[in-house]
Amino acid sequence: FEPRYLNMVDDAMAGDRIIGLIQPLTSALEPQPPLARVGCAGRVTSFNETSDGRYLITLTGVCRFRVTTELQVKTPYRQVRADFVPFEADLRAPDPGAEFNRAHFLDALRPYLEHRGLNVDWDTAEIAPQEALINSLSMALPFEPPEKQALLEASTLEDRAEALTALLRIDAADDSDEDGPAMQ
Repeated sequence: FEPRYLNMVDDAMAGDRIIGLIQPLTSALEPQPPLARVGCAGRVTSFNETSDGRYLITLTGVCRFRVTTELQVKTPYRQVRADFVPFEADLRAPDPGAEFNRAHFLDALRPYLEHRGLNVDWDTAEIAPQEALINSLSMALPFEPPEKQALLEASTLEDRAEALTALLRIDAADDSDEDGPAMQ
């Protein structure tokens, strides 16, 4: 971790243990790249300090937020004013009766994984709750940042599942992508 992020984690651990994650819209090599308008707040649920001064943390997602403004602060890390209202449904348990065509989704996932030379534990994919399956694959699969942002911004879990299915089918059909993007 960079010193600014060590400082950010120290401040979070001294407070409510919440850290907001948000993608830059342009190269992260710029000193202050513009930020996406939607990010996700996560709670530090695991914290370990390594012998070389790094922190190993686990963040558990709490709720997405919309950036209303970036704050002018003296901290070495950036801060924003967050509006959680548009995503308050994130704080409720998913509807267990919601429609999810798992077979249709897995039919899109198989060729995508084959195209990418990736694998998944199919037994788990067959029985995982829809929310865990869709959200974990949205995070873990090697999509480009704009695609990941679109998945994050999907209004509902059902919308995210539809968008993810479309991305899987598009990528699996694309013969021009030999190496594929790096894992995010």
